[in-house]
Amino acid sequence: MRIDLSTAAGAPERPNEDWASVALPAGGAGGAAGGSGVVVVLDGVTPPPSETGCVHSVPWFTARLGGSLIELSGSRPELPLCDVLAGAIARTADAHRATCDLSHVRTPQATVVVVRWGADRVEHLVLSDSVLLLESPAGEVRAVLDDRLDRVPREALRSHVATDAYRNAEGGFFTAAADPSVAARAVTGSSPRDSVRSLAALTDGASRWVDLFGAGSWADCLSVLRKEGADALIARVRERELSSAAPARGKRHDDATVAFAEL
Repeated sequence: MRIDLSTAAGAPERPNEDWASVALPAGGAGGAAGGSGVVVVLDGVTPPPSETGCVHSVPWFTARLGGSLIELSGSRPELPLCDVLAGAIARTADAHRATCDLSHVRTPQATVVVVRWGADRVEHLVLSDSVLLLESPAGEVRAVLDDRLDRVPREALRSHVATDAYRNAEGGFFTAAADPSVAARAVTGSSPRDSVRSLAALTDGASRWVDLFGAGSWADCLSVLRKEGADALIARVRERELSSAAPARGKRHDDATVAFAEL
């Protein structure tokens, strides 16, 4: 088994709000657990410079949510990933419920990708605009996407106040914040273990190589990861960011995180 993990902040003057981790059994990827493991990738949502109702930073939130996701997905293999996410959100909310207004629409939140594999199955969960790529033994690449943010009218995303009306709301898009019930909104699925040769989880700062700059297909993206590694894909993104016009929405340079695994 090969695991390749890389993350880079979008700007040196601000902290990286992404979070990623891989957990393998104590016996190793090919041990008695049948080659089991978990990948978690989070993209913290950068709030506008105004009140969020919370005294904690986005990196504080993603570290706690991510840590809970890794622990629960590994220690409770019988739980579906949507229940794992719900439990992790509840744990994280309890950690700052006494000090923060968790009902605030801009309370710290994140996009989520979780992949868990065992001897027989590969399970996945995607919430919001991070991307999961699954490659078959024949080399076919499937992108697992939660496209609800893309369905929100562009004009509704031109201001923070307008976006707030669609955040974690019917007809809008959903992120992991303080409400465990949002886990039921995630895109989930399961595949036979022998039908997945490799996988990659990317925050939108890394997936923009495909979905913003059009530098290649999802299959091309996975090929770069296999041949050149996660660092190389992020470097390619940075090159495109420097040579292209500023994006119509979002940041010129965003935090970028990639987790690639060959099973």
